[in-house]
Amino acid sequence: MPDRPLLVVDGDSFAHRAYHGLPKTIRRAGDKGGGAIVGFANYLLRLYEAERPRAVIVGWDTLSEPNWRAREFPDYQGGRVFDDEIVDQLDVLPELVAAMGFASGKAAGFEADDFLATAVALEETASGTALVASGDRDAFQLVSERTTVLHPVKAGEIARVGIAEVRERYGVEPKQVPDFIALRGDPSDKIPGARGIGATTAASLLKRYPDLEAMLADGKFEAVADDLRLYRRLATMVTTAPLAPIPDQRPTWDKAAALARAWELNNLADRLEGLAKTG
Repeated sequence: MPDRPLLVVDGDSFAHRAYHGLPKTIRRAGDKGGGAIVGFANYLLRLYEAERPRAVIVGWDTLSEPNWRAREFPDYQGGRVFDDEIVDQLDVLPELVAAMGFASGKAAGFEADDFLATAVALEETASGTALVASGDRDAFQLVSERTTVLHPVKAGEIARVGIAEVRERYGVEPKQVPDFIALRGDPSDKIPGARGIGATTAASLLKRYPDLEAMLADGKFEAVADDLRLYRRLATMVTTAPLAPIPDQRPTWDKAAALARAWELNNLADRLEGLAKTG
């Protein structure tokens, strides 16, 4: 069994947090935005230094075309509009991740979530452990004896979410999170859920039934059964994203520092150069 965990990072989640949390006056070469890059890098470096993983994989959304969820349910995440500057920085952030010596997962038709789930599945199959860093509570479905979610809360604090924490927060088992979302709905993704069913009722139902399918087999929600099956499918992180097993990595901080310097993000370059000197 590997001694150190695989660190699996939701790139879009942390890049968006950084973009909205740092001043837009942070610029890179060509007077382009730099705040999301700097903030994301700071998150990633903090996680790396705290956890000392054997390797890092960052999952990314592809914004240029609809993913499989949007194709199945056109209202999925409907109405989301991103500033041009965050889109530009999301386009180049995988380049920084690669310069650090880490892996990225990004492919048309898939979301970052799917690369997170695929990476976890591969690591658990290899008897390894994983740490999933994401600000999206959907990731709680990945929690297991081998996988813990690192969930940002406030003021830079990161909560460690294991099986007990999922039960405490949602009142369900991690594997039931997609069923819970299907019933309760998810306003951020525009998943409607079942009419009149909130978090408390959804959790209560999932104490009586192992999953949504068992409820439907018992005659519940007959009129909206197909809709709820669709919502559960949308809420489920799939493990079929195009990703190979991640080998152990050795960070290349010097290459990342050179890229940051070329982008004229000099404070970030200084930090990376310091890491390169200390190893």
